Parts: sequence; structure tokens; C-alpha cells
Amino acid sequence: MVPEKRYSWLRLLLKYRGTALPRMQGRLAFTTLLAVGVTAVDLNVRFFHPDLTTIPFTLIGLALSIFLGFRNNTSYDRFWEGRKLWGGLVNTTRTVTRQILTLVNEPEARKDEAGRPAESEAIATFRREMVYRVIGYTHALRLHLRDQDRLEELAPFLSATEVEALKGELNRPIAILQSMSFRLRDAWQRGWIHAYHLPVLEQSLSVLTDLQGGCERIKSTPIPLSYTSLIHQLVALYCFALPFGIVKTVGVFTPVVVGIVAYAFYGLDAIGDEIENPFGTDPNDLPLSTISRMIEVNLRQRLDETDLPPLLKPKGGNLH
Repeated sequence: MVPEKRYSWLRLLLKYRGTALPRMQGRLAFTTLLAVGVTAVDLNVRFFHPDLTTIPFTLIGLALSIFLGFRNNTSYDRFWEGRKLWGGLVNTTRTVTRQILTLVNEPEARKDEAGRPAESEAIATFRREMVYRVIGYTHALRLHLRDQDRLEELAPFLSATEVEALKGELNRPIAILQSMSFRLRDAWQRGWIHAYHLPVLEQSLSVLTDLQGGCERIKSTPIPLSYTSLIHQLVALYCFALPFGIVKTVGVFTPVVVGIVAYAFYGLDAIGDEIENPFGTDPNDLPLSTISRMIEVNLRQRLDETDLPPLLKPKGGNLH
């Protein structure tokens, strides 16, 4: 994702990276060159029919712009819903961590010399293990949504045995949540979690499941191919035919007009393609790596750790 930044008007006008231009520059160049060829032939040979007017192109262009606007609105809705789901993930991971650190206690609270509740090493180890599992779940979800098979990134947060067991899992985040439920059950049986508190922790895990399901729904249900294909075909046909329709009216300026119109239509088409799946690695997709690292740092701080990885900064003008 290109981070929010206040650019000057001129710099924003000339910006290339993070815009739709890299995705459509080939077809834009081809359409403009086609317009140059049509213009050259018409000026020298007078080949094209003089009675062809711009009215059909005006009507088609208006309808096409409405279709493109509808598709881009649909794509942006998917993008924004994905961002809300990951915002919910940030909040829920913090909530789960807070609950683990406050609701997991000794069966009978002991006091230290200062009169504060004393904690055994086993309780502290369990809490750290569970918080690290939450971090591991976050990174596993990111990899799952991006179809990236990089189990080594989970090694700092899960035991070697658990990482090995995840190799055969089709849905690794869900497998991690399942292991968390088993561990919560073990803690309850030991008396570390009150019977009234266990459903609270389970409900938080259910919220994580719901958030993941929402992300998977967006990822696995793209905009219907027939609709996307039709938009691509109409945009291509319109832009390829445009120079033939306006060359008699515009003359030598036909390539300029065609280039501007094609830039608008190809750009809108490319934007819809780019943000349709917000969990990818395109420049304007959601910065899942950045959000995952932020969650990791936040949760490890709750464990009073100080040796923390740095928050991710824009690289090449993009957050990933």
C-alpha cells in the first residue's frame, strides 16, 4: 500500500509509482500509436468515411463510464471491508492478550512480600506461550491470505513440533486456533482459568474465526469473471475504435484526444483490477505485513519484552 502522504499538486500530478499507469502503460501506448497510424493514413489518403460522427462514441462512452464506476465501487467495497476485518483483527488480538494476562491465574492466589499476587513460573510460561500463539496466528493468517508457504516465519512464535505439524494443514491459522483451544482447556483443568472466564476466552477465539472467515470470503469470491471480462472487452473495443470515429473531427490532434480518453478508461479498469483482492501484494493492496508486525510488537510489549523488531517502514514508497 502507498502510505498516506501530502504531496504537492505538481508532484502528485507527475507521480508514477503506486498509480495505475504501470499496469496499463502497454495498452495505452498501443492505443495511442494506433491513433497516430489512423491519423497519418487519414491525412494522407483520406481513407475513412467522412459521414461518421462522434455521437455513437459519446453514448457508448457515457454507458461505459457508468459500468466502470459500478465495478470500481464494488472493488473498493471489498477493499474497505478487508481493511475493517484487519482492523477488527488488531483489536481482537489485543483483547485476547489482555484476557490471557489477566484471567489466567493460580487456583489460589498467593501473595508476595509486597502483598501482590504471586505468579508461578508455569503460569508465566503459559501466558507467554499463548500470546506468542496469537502472534503466530496473525502471521499465519497473512501468509494464508497471500498463498505464501513460508512456515519459517512462524518458527519464532511456535514450537518446532507445532511448526512441523502445520506442514500438512490446508488452513494453518485455524489449526493454530484449535491448538489454543486445547491449551485453554488444559489450563482450565489445572484450575488456572475460572469456569466463568473460559467462555470469555473462547468467545474471543470465535471472533478471530469470524474475522478470518470474512477475509476468506473476499479472497475466494472474486467479482464474476463474465462481468470483469465484459468490461475489459468493452474498454478495449471502445479505445481501439475511438480514433476511427473522431479523426475527421479532431484531425491531427486525434492521438492526443485518444491518449487522454484511453488513459481515463484504462486507468479506471486497472484500478478495479488492483483493489479487487485487497490481500495481495500490489502497491495499493492492504499492508498486511506492516499490520502483522505492529500486532507482534504491541503484544510482545504486553509481555514486558524490550528486544522488539522495528515497525515496518515504507520501502520504495510502499508499505507491504
